[in-house]
Amino acid sequence: MEILQIINLKKYFGDTHAVDDVTLTIQEGEFISLVGPNGAGKTSLVNVVSAYLRPDSGKIIFRGEDVTHAPVTERVKAGIARSFQLVNLFDDLSAFDNIALAIFSREGKTLNLAKLAHLDDEVSAETDSVLGQFNLLSKRNERARDLAQGERKLLDVAIAYALKPKLLFLDEPTSGVSTRDKGQIMDTIASVVRGERITAVIVEHDMDVVFKYSDRIVVMHQGAILAQGVPDDIRNNDQVAMILLGTSGPDAFTRKD
Repeated sequence: MEILQIINLKKYFGDTHAVDDVTLTIQEGEFISLVGPNGAGKTSLVNVVSAYLRPDSGKIIFRGEDVTHAPVTERVKAGIARSFQLVNLFDDLSAFDNIALAIFSREGKTLNLAKLAHLDDEVSAETDSVLGQFNLLSKRNERARDLAQGERKLLDVAIAYALKPKLLFLDEPTSGVSTRDKGQIMDTIASVVRGERITAVIVEHDMDVVFKYSDRIVVMHQGAILAQGVPDDIRNNDQVAMILLGTSGPDAFTRKD
């Protein structure tokens, strides 16, 4: 079943075609990686779909409803959430309170959010459950600013997850962390989103991560979709290899020059 249809979507900044007539359909439950060189339009596409940018033209259909001109709050209510390349946390609040804020916001409770969390048994229990799912329960009372970079990345994703999305965009969830931490972060994210049948779209540069976790890979270049397919299709696409790596031929993505 289709969860998202992007139809002839365009977003230009002067002469820069950030999103250039993009048409893309995403199926419910898919784990998709959105890849491409810097400036390809990946984050711009996510920003338009999640309402952080307004499109110049085109349509966005989410679960059968036209949300092209719906604001961020309405898209979150509909079931679209996202994390950010630069984590968007309340650094002076604990990991617990960061999650609780998202839950209170989702439920429409807006007064003294962090303080109320400790008085609301249901919110407290759900917050601890989310922290546990993302392996952060032991960091429950630590301030967000004191967490390691990988933990901050997970907390940012956990906040988006706490909004109970049907479609979750993750903008470079492994950037700025060690190779070892990348695997741990992605194992955790994949376990949660697949277990909950959440459709996930990740913007990612690390092709080892992309090939390991993706059901489908969408390659962007100069604002447009260059190619899409299952990992083996993309691994064997010489045009994609040339755009992403500057080289092509057999095993281009596995060479360690």
